[in-house]
Amino acid sequence: MQLHDLNLKILNRESGEIEMKAKFLIYCLLAVAVVGVGFSSSQAQNERRGTAGASELLVPVTARTAGIGSRLTGGLDGLNPLEAVLSNPAAMTSGHGTAAYFSRSEYVADIGINYFGIGQTFGNNTLALTVNAWDYGDIQKTTEANPELGELTFGANNVVFGISYARLFTDRISAGFTIKGINETIDDVSATGVAFDAGMTYVAGESGLRFGVALQHFGPQMSYSGNGLVHFAALPSQQTDAKQNAVTIDAEAFELPSQLNVGVAYARPLGDAAVVTLNGNFASNSFSQDVFSGGLEFGVMDLLFIRGGLQLQSETDFTFYQGYNFGAGLNLDLSGSHLTVDYAYLPTDYFKAVNMFSIGLEL
Repeated sequence: MQLHDLNLKILNRESGEIEMKAKFLIYCLLAVAVVGVGFSSSQAQNERRGTAGASELLVPVTARTAGIGSRLTGGLDGLNPLEAVLSNPAAMTSGHGTAAYFSRSEYVADIGINYFGIGQTFGNNTLALTVNAWDYGDIQKTTEANPELGELTFGANNVVFGISYARLFTDRISAGFTIKGINETIDDVSATGVAFDAGMTYVAGESGLRFGVALQHFGPQMSYSGNGLVHFAALPSQQTDAKQNAVTIDAEAFELPSQLNVGVAYARPLGDAAVVTLNGNFASNSFSQDVFSGGLEFGVMDLLFIRGGLQLQSETDFTFYQGYNFGAGLNLDLSGSHLTVDYAYLPTDYFKAVNMFSIGLEL
């Protein structure tokens, strides 16, 4: 009996030490968040607006997230880990076993976005592989020899590969990170880079409150290169009929659109058959305006879900979104497997509305 009590005290002490360390990491990230928000002044953001690239990293591509505000930094109960990882890699720990996910977005200007991934949970650890692929279709092309639009076309695409890891330190605290490989191709020029995400989440016991903080899209500069930047021209000192020389244009490097997200979510049961979830998020952007977003999800019998979301920023001239989103979803339990089907609708000012369809599976 004494040995049992001693082992129990040791386990409790070790668990307490782990939770204290995890809380210390959360406080450090929150301190970074406060400092980052403080130094990210509106004037500095305006001066740097338009100087970052890889904007595909900022676009929501999963339906549940888009329908409830476009960011789920705090995570949600029952959220597929391969959807959660895009807002905060630490939120992947909400999953169990093997997970798969696919999402299709009909984006503006006939751009198609496909996102898919697979993940596996091993005890308190979760590992995921994801791919986010953009297809711009065929674009009409003009050249110096053919300045008029005709049959000439070129293609463009973006691909983002991600490998993510998350660990559940206690039943309340988790942390995770993502390493992303980025490739952008326009005709015969391309740019390749790497970016990093890191985050933590905290679940406030049985209260229904969840908190999260995530640093996203941090990495070295990217720049374009390729045959499309090689031009042939005669030097000023040469005769007009002289052999032309190959001249390579050096493309200027650009920054990644780094941002800091702080989020909170609150789920409250309404009797035995319904649950209302509130979500809020603040995004401090290094190269554009800060954005407040939030949303509400109403679930019935853990089967049918209706969602609405809103994004707020001081100047709306720099976005084509109207600022509000809608969505719906179904949760289906199939012989021990969990299947989710979600849809989101994002109206815009100058293009057709964005439609997203997502399907997730957990075994």
